[in-house]
Amino acid sequence: MSENTGNGEHPDATPGRATNVRVDMVEAFAAAWGTASGRPPEIAEFLPDAATLRAQALHELIRVDLRHRWLHHASTDITRKRLTHYCAEFPELEQAALPAGLVFEEFVIRRHSGERVDPRDCLREYPEQAASLRGLLNTDELDQSTHRADESDATVNHSPDSIRSTQMTSPQLDFTATATSAATAAHSAPGAFEPLDRIEIGQRIGDFELLTGLGSGAFARVFLARQTSMQRLVAVKISADRGTEPQTLAQLDHDYIVRVFDQQLLDTDSAPSARRRLRLLYMQFLPGGTLLGLLRWVRETPPAERSGKLLLDAVDTAMAEKGEIRPTDSSVRTEIAALSWPETVAWLGRRLAEALDYAAEHGVLHRDVKPANVLLTAEGVPKLADFNISFSRTVAGTSPVAYFGGSLSYMSPEQLEACHPSLGRSAADLDTRADIYSLGVVLWELLTGAKPFDDNTAEAEGHGDETTLEAMLERRTGGVDPAALDRVPANCPAALRRVLLTCLDPDRSGRWADGGVLAKQFDLCLDARARDLVDPPPNSWRMVWRKWPLLVLVLAIGIPNGLASWYNIQHNQTLVVSRLGETAQQTFIFITAGVNLIFFPAGAALLIYLSRFVLWVPGGLRKGRRYDPDTLRRARQDSLRLGDRAVIVAFSLWALAGLTFPLALQLSTGDVPSRAVVHFLASLLVCGAIAVAYPFFLVTFYLVRCIYPVFMRHGEISDDDGTWLRALSRRCTWYLAVAASVPLLAVASLTFLPPADIPSVIVAVRVLCIGGIIAFVGSYVLFRELEADLKALERVVS
Repeated sequence: MSENTGNGEHPDATPGRATNVRVDMVEAFAAAWGTASGRPPEIAEFLPDAATLRAQALHELIRVDLRHRWLHHASTDITRKRLTHYCAEFPELEQAALPAGLVFEEFVIRRHSGERVDPRDCLREYPEQAASLRGLLNTDELDQSTHRADESDATVNHSPDSIRSTQMTSPQLDFTATATSAATAAHSAPGAFEPLDRIEIGQRIGDFELLTGLGSGAFARVFLARQTSMQRLVAVKISADRGTEPQTLAQLDHDYIVRVFDQQLLDTDSAPSARRRLRLLYMQFLPGGTLLGLLRWVRETPPAERSGKLLLDAVDTAMAEKGEIRPTDSSVRTEIAALSWPETVAWLGRRLAEALDYAAEHGVLHRDVKPANVLLTAEGVPKLADFNISFSRTVAGTSPVAYFGGSLSYMSPEQLEACHPSLGRSAADLDTRADIYSLGVVLWELLTGAKPFDDNTAEAEGHGDETTLEAMLERRTGGVDPAALDRVPANCPAALRRVLLTCLDPDRSGRWADGGVLAKQFDLCLDARARDLVDPPPNSWRMVWRKWPLLVLVLAIGIPNGLASWYNIQHNQTLVVSRLGETAQQTFIFITAGVNLIFFPAGAALLIYLSRFVLWVPGGLRKGRRYDPDTLRRARQDSLRLGDRAVIVAFSLWALAGLTFPLALQLSTGDVPSRAVVHFLASLLVCGAIAVAYPFFLVTFYLVRCIYPVFMRHGEISDDDGTWLRALSRRCTWYLAVAASVPLLAVASLTFLPPADIPSVIVAVRVLCIGGIIAFVGSYVLFRELEADLKALERVVS
């Protein structure tokens, strides 16, 4: 976990300048020190290439390096370095240009390590910084303070009980300032040494025994502790008392957000003012490490060897370092072990998207989503943590700009603009889509091992924060780097690539609207059949036929109805019309042709009207047009009901034809034989069954395979979709029964014919029976495919 300055400024920055320190590099360097065995990590390996980023990061890395060399590894043979050594090592560092805060921090660290350092020697060694150092060192009172400071150093360094609880509800820190001006210095230079650094493993603070360190940042330290009253292990985060993290987290109770139990405030004995007060936040202990640790495993593992087991290996290693035992008989771990690496990234992303959605529903924006702020359980489940710069609309007395900060390389374009003093955007303009962008960066980095934007090579013409921010904004405006696209693993589903690129859209209106929508997209990525429907291979026939919905619908509806018309003509022509007189035949044909020319074009026009959303909305989406939610909802609903509408219209036309033929016969002959009515009804049943069953399966199969998934690509999915899909699945069973009835109806129609008439229609009946059986088999195949498709889609949308 890490802390950022509350106002988004760097300790060494002049007032009003936004930070551009690469916090992720500082955290990685600190973590490398934590795992160092013998050989300390090299600062140069953690520095970016861009000059504006490099200079800022270098100061922070030196701070970390100084503390570890002088304090945390003092008993080893690791060389203690001075700032002069770093200046000799890095040409861009000039002793005259070193920040006064960094010089003061070296002074405090040396004093804390046991060296007797005269503040006046520090002023003589750094004359260019003397004016600022005098205020930090308080040299006007030097004669009265030096001796007292030296004595207090020895007391603090060697007292195992330097932390004691004076009250059960309000423990205090028994710290004496390293120098008389330490309190002033801590306030003036937040990055300098603070009482926080005096906390040591093995000490007890109130109800908590500090067992081991879990992590540290510039302004916070996290320990594994035993809460004696509850006899449980907890994670204890001790940081400066600022921000509303406890109040924010108190609102959040979610499976994928770290659970915080309570907080306590710690005061230093020598300076119990609010500005020196520390906050102890104790929370759920998660032994599986962080996504930052997992990311190191990703970078060290060839892409072809990455899988869900890589996540489990990283978790197991982190647990082993903490002395934790790997869980057995875990269904979650079994599920992860079977995943490919892209599926593992989607699995993690789905849970983090849910966490962001839950937080957003409670009015909370995280604003600092990055690998170090995602903790892992023993089963590999991610939990979002470190809401220290989050903003909650439901906590009284807070504002979006009060604790604005974050890690630049994970920021959305609008958050970078809010950091820029001249771009007219503020932290109040941010919404959950900024967190979704940051999550997209994190997941892309996990997927490929590198960030989607090469900020290291974002060369700036000038020097300073504004230039750096502008360069980073320019990078993001141009979209994901082509080199980053080339690093996407070969086994990455097209769906996951699309989902992450949507997260990283520079225009926030083009991103997923909220975490709930994004979570469903990750569900889609985890379902092989569903993701193949929504994002078929580029050379798939579905990609081609998506462009021709009108043609496909005309063929799917027209061909079965044309075959039904052929059978109807053959049946009635032989048994009825051919037995009429010549004049009556002409009258009958004239009347029926006129009716058909009116009814069937009208039916076609009605079908086109009913399918208008299905015909033009998908095409507009492919061209980049955007539609309101109501339009998209209507289009989705119509695409799942158009098969029913098509057969209802077709069957209605056949019913009208069934009434028209006897009427035409009555007008042409003056009499309607009962035998003719029976023939018309028999042919109507057969033709109606053909017009209902076969067009339904053809139309529905095409719409479910090619059209409906287009809408799912754009995230507008609701629980209603699940209801529609389930209802369609049930209707498919009924239509399959109708398809099975066609050959049976054809045979049954022969029973109504006199034996003398059977030879005249036997050929047509045989053709119908054979064709009906073949068509039923085809309908059954489509039914089974539809059943599987609908279940896959329902799993995603429900």
